[in-house]
Amino acid sequence: MSEPRVLVLDADPLPDLSRLAGRAEVLHADEHTLAARLPHADVLLVWHFTSDAVKSAWPGGGPRPAWVHTASAGVDRLLPELAGSNTVITNARGVFDQPIAEYVAGLVVAMAKDFAGTWELQREHRWRHRETKRVAGTRAVVVGSGPIGRAIGRTLQALGVTVELVGRRERGGDPEFGTVRAADALHGLLPEADWVVCAAPLTAATVGLFDADAFARMNPAAHFVNIGRGRHVVTADLVDALRRGVIRGAAVDVLDEEPLPPGSPLWDVPGLLVSPHMSGDTLGWRDDLAVQFCDNFDRWAAGEPLLNVVDKELGYVPAT
Repeated sequence: MSEPRVLVLDADPLPDLSRLAGRAEVLHADEHTLAARLPHADVLLVWHFTSDAVKSAWPGGGPRPAWVHTASAGVDRLLPELAGSNTVITNARGVFDQPIAEYVAGLVVAMAKDFAGTWELQREHRWRHRETKRVAGTRAVVVGSGPIGRAIGRTLQALGVTVELVGRRERGGDPEFGTVRAADALHGLLPEADWVVCAAPLTAATVGLFDADAFARMNPAAHFVNIGRGRHVVTADLVDALRRGVIRGAAVDVLDEEPLPPGSPLWDVPGLLVSPHMSGDTLGWRDDLAVQFCDNFDRWAAGEPLLNVVDKELGYVPAT
């Protein structure tokens, strides 16, 4: 029996797949050669997970990979094109949870303590005493009840923040958060929140979730953080809300245009911190992603159930 073919949609640096030596034929493709090579692959590893190449290259019929793994938590760059196929999709659920939670917690502390103002005053050689906000006792609404949202919620709770976790539907008896609130409860929760964090999957229901209406419902002293997807936010509405003081500040690690061009006005919006889609990328993260894929390949080769199987209708891995 011939070795299975694992096709990698390349990004630099390449993944360490040395564990597959002698067990699989590892092939490589870029965005230009992917379409020609997909029909001959048994498995596709989407290592270049910020690319939309799979959508445009996916075969409409005939042979195609039985399994596609994306080295990212989100799968919106694969859907809906793969939804109608029998191909199993898995994702990198679990790799980014705590790093992103730490990043969000860092943002909350930095915004509460006005670190940006301190750094600016230091650059100006100005000694100006201020009072800052206490984090403990504040309230956060975290939108997204998957592993990343839950890790964010737990980390904020450790800082003394009261957390309301929002998911697709309401669930009672949660051991960490009491009740997970339904999506339709979000607007009612926004006025009381000091911190609003978007960690939701990108689906038809969450595109444009944070628009002018959502920002208008927030407390004027609130801060907004988006580590989900850029399209969760109507960017023009966020900019307007910040410029008019509808909310106090915001931090976005994801944008609807990435990379953000040097001439974009977003760089200079008052109260907005922009980071380059790095909230989950800690030292060694690529190694973790490669190990996760190889572990799942072991299961696939043995005929065992794969981990992190995405529900292609929902657009994410359902809670177990």
